[in-house]
Amino acid sequence: MLRFAPLALALAGAAALPVAHAGTTFQLDRPQAAPGETVEIRAVFFNDTPSAANWTPARQLVLQWRAPSGQSLRTLAYLAGEPVTSSVPVNNFARMSWRAVVPHGVDGLQAVSIEGEPALLALDVSTRERSPVAGTPALGPIVDVGRPDGTPGTGAPLPPAATAGLGENATVGPAPVAAGSAGQQPYSTAAWEHFRNALSPYEPVYFVVGTRGGTNARFQISLKYRLFQPPVDRPATFHENLYLGYTQTSLWDLDSPSKPFYDTTYNPSLFWMKDNVWQSASQRWFVGMNAGVEHQSNGRDGEESRSFNAFYAQPSLNYRFDGGSTLSFAPRLRKYFAVASENADVADVRGRVAWHLAWAQDDGAMISGLWRDGKGGRDSYQVDVAWPLRDTWLSNMNGYLHLQYVNGYGQSLLDYNVRQPDQFRVGLMLVR
Repeated sequence: MLRFAPLALALAGAAALPVAHAGTTFQLDRPQAAPGETVEIRAVFFNDTPSAANWTPARQLVLQWRAPSGQSLRTLAYLAGEPVTSSVPVNNFARMSWRAVVPHGVDGLQAVSIEGEPALLALDVSTRERSPVAGTPALGPIVDVGRPDGTPGTGAPLPPAATAGLGENATVGPAPVAAGSAGQQPYSTAAWEHFRNALSPYEPVYFVVGTRGGTNARFQISLKYRLFQPPVDRPATFHENLYLGYTQTSLWDLDSPSKPFYDTTYNPSLFWMKDNVWQSASQRWFVGMNAGVEHQSNGRDGEESRSFNAFYAQPSLNYRFDGGSTLSFAPRLRKYFAVASENADVADVRGRVAWHLAWAQDDGAMISGLWRDGKGGRDSYQVDVAWPLRDTWLSNMNGYLHLQYVNGYGQSLLDYNVRQPDQFRVGLMLVR
């Protein structure tokens, strides 16, 4: 935040110079939780200094709670992942989150304190699902209690003309849970929390449209589900890095009268994945791993049926730049088995190694390239570029402007051995 000395002092020649600093703000993911439930503390580090700033989030935070008797309780919040140093450019930010269990023995509205940080987080830990604090509407009009300039209040309801367009209603306000949960799920059960915490994006999710050979669209959805959720008080063990994955990629013919789907690839998988298997002392270099077994099929029968299975390993070598971006090299090696007779030569066409190279800013722009080296010159290429829409005239829109270029063999599993004309598509990327 920038802080300026008063103008009067500046005119008098005794002004202080502007002071800029980097700071962190904290907030909770929801306004209400019962004892024993897990809440998420989200932090945003903003750099308002004249130069890039390094931010290393703490592995643990110490939280202070108050029991009804007034006794204080101190517990820990645990970082979601490893504490990697981020180099945050000027006027940019970085995000991180911690998870904490609400302790038993506390009740009512809590002002949760983070030790060492000037932050108080309001959380209603009433044991009732719809507590008077956060679960019910505020009944009553808006009352005149006075102004900050010293004008006394009457204590009476303000007239409708004075409150027109303010709040939700002249006589009743929404419950804080409803008011503070725009775009989020309100108070939820433990079962939903477990499911939501285990589900996350996997491959990029996008929808792009091109016109080469007729108007067509290509879109992809992809999710992964963590099979064993690690506790918040320690890093994940080996089996807690096991996932189920599902990716679906479709080609949609938008030129034909009935707008049919030309082909769809269904790609379920079971894999072990960890983003940070090894990290250098400087924290600039780190190595990740994704290894497992996958199935790909287009769901058809007869001569148009295509399917194969493969074991794969995809190590990734990553480098962090000062500007808050990462360069990643991640070749995927495949060992095919149980290949359908209709596509018996798929290993020769698609190759046994897919070479991936990507550069991505933290929560910003991204460019990635894919090259599959098939035998006999049957190569395929794909380049994706994504730019956050918040940095365009659509500043209040989520997602990324997505440009995609593909060339070579295998734009769909049906045409795995057919060289298609190169195609340029543009659209929306939801997850990169």
